[in-house]
Amino acid sequence: MRYVSTRGTEPDSGLPFCDILLDGLAPDGGLYLPEHYPSLTAETLRRWRSLLQSDGYPAVAFEVLSLFVDDIPDADLRAICERAYSTDVFGDPVVPVLPLSDDIWLAKLSEGPTAAFKDMAMQLLGQFFEYELARRGQTLTILGATSGDTGSAAEYAMRGRHGVTVFMLSPQGRMSPFQQAQMFSLDDPRIVNLAVEGVFDDCQDLVKAVMGDAAFKAAHHLGAVNSINWARVVAQVVYYVVSYLRVTTALDASGEAASRVSFAVPTGNFGNICAAHVAREMGLPIDTLILATNENNVLDEFFRTGVYRVRAGAEETSSPSMDISKASNFERFVYDLLGRDGARVADLFTRQLPEQGLIDLSGTPEFATIRERYGFVSGTSTHADRLATIRKVEASDGVVIDPHSADAVKVAGDLRDSIAGPIIVTETALPVKFSATIVEALGHEPERPDAFVGIEDLPRQVTEIPADAELLKRIIEEHR
Repeated sequence: MRYVSTRGTEPDSGLPFCDILLDGLAPDGGLYLPEHYPSLTAETLRRWRSLLQSDGYPAVAFEVLSLFVDDIPDADLRAICERAYSTDVFGDPVVPVLPLSDDIWLAKLSEGPTAAFKDMAMQLLGQFFEYELARRGQTLTILGATSGDTGSAAEYAMRGRHGVTVFMLSPQGRMSPFQQAQMFSLDDPRIVNLAVEGVFDDCQDLVKAVMGDAAFKAAHHLGAVNSINWARVVAQVVYYVVSYLRVTTALDASGEAASRVSFAVPTGNFGNICAAHVAREMGLPIDTLILATNENNVLDEFFRTGVYRVRAGAEETSSPSMDISKASNFERFVYDLLGRDGARVADLFTRQLPEQGLIDLSGTPEFATIRERYGFVSGTSTHADRLATIRKVEASDGVVIDPHSADAVKVAGDLRDSIAGPIIVTETALPVKFSATIVEALGHEPERPDAFVGIEDLPRQVTEIPADAELLKRIIEEHR
């Protein structure tokens, strides 16, 4: 398997997995995707179902990843999966599913060390980085941006990894107190937290600006943990496969067999639902991909109208991990949508978007078939919707969900009549990460795991900086 840039125009320019693992962003500014998606068969899914029941999540992770990774020996890749997805890290089973009312299921993705779905990819990424850096005798400086959960998941996955230093940017005051505490309480000289004046999009722009300086990137061995890194996306493909297998197995056992499912995914940066798109392209029996946004509804607007219109800034909401107005993974989907025409994608993202502030595909034949061909529908949720949904799910099912998952449940409910069969909601985080919203909705604090008691009272390790790419470069240089 080789990988190409979404903006690439040269034939036979593919790179192996481990090269793009360390690169993150392609030199032309595009994002890496495999030259083709592997194809799943019914027999493969039957075999994986049996394997999941006998050997668990790591075994299925190896099977899925081996379709995309051919430059790591099988024995090593299997060991990487077993370390990343140990039940000591995620509990047993890894990614359980929970039935809710109205044939909706919750894929429990937040049982990892930072109580967020990002752990599912970051723990694997940490293992990949350590393995490949040791194999090459190199070091890596990770530069990332977070709107909430990516930062802590990355830092917990990378701390103590030989040869790895992390610089993580976050928007000042825009994360929940719990999210801030998770990141800023880490006291490790190789973990550097930088709170940026502005919003998440400013942080993301800084990462792209510094990564775009090829000489600086090479000199400091810069790599990415944001979902611009393909390894993050392919790791997430695994839990779509596992969630499908778990739900259909449970339904078979109850006599309510289902051959296809739909997924409802809360998203701001298009990374999580991009993985669902890849799984569907591979042939995982997914009927509909329900894209749920909050008030920052750039993606919902595109899937309804065909116009991708970047906002001047992201609105601050009670589902802050989705407070994003520039969806960096969206380019991957556009590449597929436009028949993998790298020149056309490059023109859209390097000329049309900067000049006009939007990409308009509304009148194209590709957009006309977006629901039928790719299965996408979308919707938006508000703060009032989140509160009402959290109350409703607790009342009907005795389950407390976080505000981002509530966005997905709400949108799935809005579209329920047009979608047959089970809908799986991909959980974003444990409710404890957003206590203020839970208290507002339910009148009581959410359950807090013992590992997180008192975390907000720990000393903070963070430096506040303006949104200045040159200053960021100096900080990276001075830390060496």
